[in-house]
Amino acid sequence: MISHIPEPKISRLLFANTSSSWFWLIVRLYVGYEWFMAGWEKFHNPAWVGSNAGTAVKGFLMGALNKTSGAHPDVQGWYASFIQNAALPNTALLSHLITYGEIAVGVALILGIFTGIAAFFGTFMNLNFLLAGTVSTNPILLLLQLFLILAWRVAGWMGLDRWILPAFGTPWQPGKLIEK
Repeated sequence: MISHIPEPKISRLLFANTSSSWFWLIVRLYVGYEWFMAGWEKFHNPAWVGSNAGTAVKGFLMGALNKTSGAHPDVQGWYASFIQNAALPNTALLSHLITYGEIAVGVALILGIFTGIAAFFGTFMNLNFLLAGTVSTNPILLLLQLFLILAWRVAGWMGLDRWILPAFGTPWQPGKLIEK
C-alpha cells in the first residue's frame, strides 16, 4: 500500500511558495556576496592564481595536517590521507579550482541562476574547509546553502531561475527548449 504524507504548511511556504522568494533573495545575496568576495580576493593574490599558484593552498593543507593528532583531532585520518595523496600533489590545480569555483558560486547565487546547483557546490566547498579543520564562517554558509538547496524551486524566483528553469526544465520534466 502506498501512502502520501502531506507536506507541512511551513515547508510549502518556505520551499514551494514564490511569496517566500524575497526571503531567499536576501539569503542568496548574502551567501553569494561572501563567496564572490572570497574568490575575488584570491583572484588578485599570486599565491592563489598567478606565478605562485598553489602556495596558499599548500600552506592551508599543511596546517590541516598539523590538526590530525590528539584524542579528538580537528582533521580525521581519512581526510588527512586524502590531503596527502590527492590534494598536496595538485595544489596549483586546486588553487585555481577553489578561486574560480568561489567566484562562480558567488555570481550564480547573486544572479539567481541554477541556484540549487550553485548552493550544492558551495556546500561542497564549505564541507571540505570544515573537514580540513577550519571553522570561520563555513558552518553558517553551509547551513544557509543547505536551505537554499531545499528551496531551489523558489530561491531563484527573484533572479534568472524564474526564466531559465522553465526553459531548461528539470530531470523529471523537460523544459520548453528541451521538448522541441
